[in-house]
Amino acid sequence: MVALFIFLAAVAGVEVTPAEIQDARGWCAAALSAERAQSFFSFVYDGRPSSDFLSTWKTTLASREVDSQRTQITLQYADPVSGLEVRCEAIQYADFPTVEWTLYFKNAGVSDTPIIENIQPLDAVLARGSDGEFVLHSNAGDNCTQNSYEPRVETLAPGADKRVANTGGRPTQEAFPYFNLEWGDRGVIVVVSWAGQWAASFTREGPDGLRVRTGQELTHFVLRPGEEVRTPMMVLQFWRGGWQRSQNVWRRWMFAHNVPRPGGNPLSPQLSLCTGNFYPNLMTESKQERVFLERHLDERIPFDCWWQDAGWYPCDGVGWPKVGTWEVDPVRFPNGLRELSDLMRANGKKVMVWFEPERVHADTWLTANHPEWVHGGAGGGLLKLGDPACRAWLTDHIDALLTAQGIDDYRQDFNIDPLPFWRAADSEDRQGISEIRHVEGYFAYWDELRRRHPNMLIDSCASGGRRNDLETLRRAVPLLRSDWYWSPAGQQCQTYGLSLWIPYHGTGFIYPKDEYWIRSCMTAENSFGPAGDGVDNLDFAELRRLTEQCKKIQPYFLGDFWPLTPYTLDESVWMAWQFNRSDLGEGVVQIFRRPQSPYTEARLCLVDLDPAATYAMTNIDGGEPLKMSGQDLMQQGAPVQITETPKAIILTYRRE
Repeated sequence: MVALFIFLAAVAGVEVTPAEIQDARGWCAAALSAERAQSFFSFVYDGRPSSDFLSTWKTTLASREVDSQRTQITLQYADPVSGLEVRCEAIQYADFPTVEWTLYFKNAGVSDTPIIENIQPLDAVLARGSDGEFVLHSNAGDNCTQNSYEPRVETLAPGADKRVANTGGRPTQEAFPYFNLEWGDRGVIVVVSWAGQWAASFTREGPDGLRVRTGQELTHFVLRPGEEVRTPMMVLQFWRGGWQRSQNVWRRWMFAHNVPRPGGNPLSPQLSLCTGNFYPNLMTESKQERVFLERHLDERIPFDCWWQDAGWYPCDGVGWPKVGTWEVDPVRFPNGLRELSDLMRANGKKVMVWFEPERVHADTWLTANHPEWVHGGAGGGLLKLGDPACRAWLTDHIDALLTAQGIDDYRQDFNIDPLPFWRAADSEDRQGISEIRHVEGYFAYWDELRRRHPNMLIDSCASGGRRNDLETLRRAVPLLRSDWYWSPAGQQCQTYGLSLWIPYHGTGFIYPKDEYWIRSCMTAENSFGPAGDGVDNLDFAELRRLTEQCKKIQPYFLGDFWPLTPYTLDESVWMAWQFNRSDLGEGVVQIFRRPQSPYTEARLCLVDLDPAATYAMTNIDGGEPLKMSGQDLMQQGAPVQITETPKAIILTYRRE
């Protein structure tokens, strides 16, 4: 039988167009001006909506060039009566149709302000004209199932009133704060970046309008004299020419202006060999781990980094979740981690170690010595990163550990919902303040670690992928996108959904796994390790073959992402996508015939190739290359035959 998959959307290249840049500049000119006071955000002050009074406050506007591609615009309002100042700090990009901003509220008066509440850093109405109905493209957050990052599409017809919010205070738990609004052949990407509890609403207004409101879910507080707070950061990216194309403009903006650059260098793909609690059997003992690492070195497995996961600190009786004593366990690691990190460095490998400083277990160093630094006190709970003294101690202590133990990269996990602790700590007239201070402290902690260790990569983890807001991703990358990695189809679907938004992410697999499973996991970062402590029965030749193949195609994952088939977990279909490096004239197509699929052949129409060029397409397992024109590959499709099931095929192509 033949399955015919055709990519129907016309694509005219991913390069940003002058019309898109003009759309963004037009929005900035209209909103970020002293004459258009409060046209894109809102709040309530002393019981009155800001639309009633903000235009009467003193307004100042200033701008400066940050660099050749970014201009900072500062718009400030000052209340002559109470002394409250509201400042919008925005960045307008020259090379992308993008604008971002954050609001700051400061009490410049001599007494407490009245109540400030319901702060919405984005509160604006979009007009669609006659270009077609509003369509909302979004994704599920990480919920530790195979449905994590599932793409969703919903028409927002007249009368629609949709609300989206995360759960528990971790920003990408259950919900995902990245949205793409489409109408006709144009639209805008809307992103709310907040490492806490956020909410967004999309409400139809009249026949042609859509009101969009986003912000921290709960704000209701007074500010003390001299006190300042910030809001979530907002991002708008304007586009024309198809929503899937717009997702690749977003990916390119992410690489150009957001993805971390340790040491000032572009981030490279990597393979990580993992020990510790990342896998079911705790492997954290120096002699045992040395044997394991040396065997992989001897077998020439092409890993770049040794990843030491949880359980290396004193945690007897409870195991790895007993966090709060951040010292290397002297019983299991009498020579520290340094013995193993020196081995890795001597063999040209990096070292990454797992930490979880924000969750504090009872009967640990922190609860015994500084219970005042913990929401929950001596019983354990959430570390008060908003406390300057606590944060200073943590920064110095972790900095010293990184240096003493020869640790290159830092992995931070977060296996606790912070929201109940924040809400319980706030009085009636200070709701939202503990959350704000924790978010500020979290970023300040990372920024200082990065300043002291400029070559260090940070891995963002929160029970998998539950804290991947944009400001986190400017400092870190998610090397384990979800704690759910238990089926090939689920891994395929997570790659599909997450690649629309986060261009650099990773996943892992546990030994032993077959070719189909491992190829379903191939991403910009792959981690792997044992289900048990021994490696005597492991097929190292097969592991070496597949990891070498992964390493070969990983650079393509840093290009544009094009789905070639619909998203589905159905085991009776094929799934396929293309990563295209238009800058190289190369790319990769990953194709999966799932176990119940009756189809043995398909034609897959590729995207964004040079129609006049000839491309050589090669199966990574060998054989003669297939040569076709770019036009034929896009219009007729590449013929693919898969006679086995389940089976994964990897095709690379190069422009000749």
